[in-house]
Amino acid sequence: MGYSFLRLAREALRDHTGWRPAWRDAEPKPRYDVVVIGGGGHGLATAYYLARNHGARNVAVVEKGWIGGGNTGRNTTVIRSNYYFPSSAELYDLSLRLYENLGVDLNYNVMVSQRGFLFLAHAPLQLEMYNRIVNALLVNGIDAELLSSDEVFRRAPLLNRAMRWPVVGGFTQPRAGIARHDAVAWGYARAADRLGVDIVQHCEVTGLRQAGGRITAVETTRGTIEAGAVAIVVAGHSSVLAAMAGLRLPVTSYALQAMVSEPVKPILDTVVNSPATGVYVSQSDKGELVFGGGLDLYPSYAQRGNLPVVEHVIAGLIEMFPAFAQLRLMRKWAGIVDVVHDSSPILGPTPVDGLYINCGWGTGGFKAIPAGGWLTAHCIATGGHHALSAPFDLGRFATGALVDEAAAAGIAH
Repeated sequence: MGYSFLRLAREALRDHTGWRPAWRDAEPKPRYDVVVIGGGGHGLATAYYLARNHGARNVAVVEKGWIGGGNTGRNTTVIRSNYYFPSSAELYDLSLRLYENLGVDLNYNVMVSQRGFLFLAHAPLQLEMYNRIVNALLVNGIDAELLSSDEVFRRAPLLNRAMRWPVVGGFTQPRAGIARHDAVAWGYARAADRLGVDIVQHCEVTGLRQAGGRITAVETTRGTIEAGAVAIVVAGHSSVLAAMAGLRLPVTSYALQAMVSEPVKPILDTVVNSPATGVYVSQSDKGELVFGGGLDLYPSYAQRGNLPVVEHVIAGLIEMFPAFAQLRLMRKWAGIVDVVHDSSPILGPTPVDGLYINCGWGTGGFKAIPAGGWLTAHCIATGGHHALSAPFDLGRFATGALVDEAAAAGIAH
């Protein structure tokens, strides 16, 4: 049964005793048509779109921890599509369009807030580059607007007018914004479960079986699961899982830290990014300031990061917004991001027949969840690429047809 105002009112009168679990904690079956490894946003979205778009019903998502316990629950919740190259713009704008209707599609409030994303310019040359970027975005069909310094300060009144790096202007994507990361994972999990997908938590993959060059089974801590097809959707651990199938990926994993302040009343109604400080910040619906910066400087699988990066990020934030210095830091954490040489994702089939991959999103994984799931599901169901995923095939590293989006990634890689 779906969520509705009448349902909420009825359950309120019954002390909320009529709700059932949002999804089943399934036991793994001996065999599935498709096994999706990874219970984060991309993995759950892949399973959901396999079931919804392609009618697949014998599908499992296996997750070594709990649903949404990896990068999906550890990011800064930004959604946007202001990428430079046409192939990237089409991919990320598909994701943003899906986000815009995701609450209705999943019958779950994912708390999308399209408050805009503001990039600051700190020098005339940078503003000139922004002019070029805005024109490219408009040609690609992406909404964007160049701003003067006065317009920037009107949109972010608390921004430091005496900043060490003067603000001379900026540009914004009005349709960009934030969404609630936990709600995205829970919404996809609930919707996939309703379509018959088995969600198997605390089930770590320990091996991938092959026969005749084709994937045949997934070995887990809860037994061997035979599979017609397998998708690796595990972000920072993609190279580890791919190695089980004898593949070496051009992926390096780093820790990316994020932090939140204590909650305060509304003081910032857009997302702000400063290339000079390397810091970006927004305010959550609960009132917390959510902010982060660049990657830790060494490869790591740790979900905690290091203190020098925290110091650097907080110093940059206070340079941007001196009034924030009086707030207390409530918590910090790190996700494990999978960085690829051209800062673009890897989507589609692998050299192992029946094995598919969705990885390499780097710092842009959350914003791409709907599109990543949609396109990976298409590849699995049809055995071939969707037109939007074809430029991001693993084979581009052999041909040299890279999609270099390091600048549009928005933070230092």
